[in-house]
Amino acid sequence: MVKKLAIFASGSGSNFEAIVQAVQSGRLGGVEAALLVCDKPGAKVLERAARLGIEAFVFEPKAYPDKAAFETEIVAELQRRGVSLVVLAGYMRLVGDTLLSAYEGSIINLHPSLLPAFTGKDAIGQALAYGVKLTGVTVHFVDAGLDTGPIIAQIPVEVHEDDTAGSLAARIHEVEHGLLVQVIGWLADGRVRLQGRRVLLT
Repeated sequence: MVKKLAIFASGSGSNFEAIVQAVQSGRLGGVEAALLVCDKPGAKVLERAARLGIEAFVFEPKAYPDKAAFETEIVAELQRRGVSLVVLAGYMRLVGDTLLSAYEGSIINLHPSLLPAFTGKDAIGQALAYGVKLTGVTVHFVDAGLDTGPIIAQIPVEVHEDDTAGSLAARIHEVEHGLLVQVIGWLADGRVRLQGRRVLLT
């Protein structure tokens, strides 16, 4: 049975494109990229979606009375397409109760640090400011907290003494693309099992 993904993104969409290319090239077998969900009408990711032939649902949060209202519409869009996995790939918005309850245990997020270090916005800048020697990339399940869900996979990235935010971000993005695709493959194959906060691979 094909696992249908919805990919949520707010920015340039390089991770969105990496996922779609993996699907379209056959590297992610049994997976369909069914929908892009974007909360920024002018985001570059929408250009990528159009070029790659992926349908997009674009919304403006300010046009809705509250988060529950726009998430209700999102859930309806996902369910109409038979989406079974939600992938947050640069989606700069906390998931609320409406979406979380509809897809609990089936939402994953990509974060550019070794969680639980440097949660929230500008994790790369936080790591540089703190002076760590290692940072990295985490893919985790989403819960009601800020980057607090059970960790599925992590890869460290060395911080060089002459790193800028741009140079470090470039190396982190290279790692992100591969790790996110790998984790989606594990989930599609049914290899991921949750035991409390521990994520086990079978």
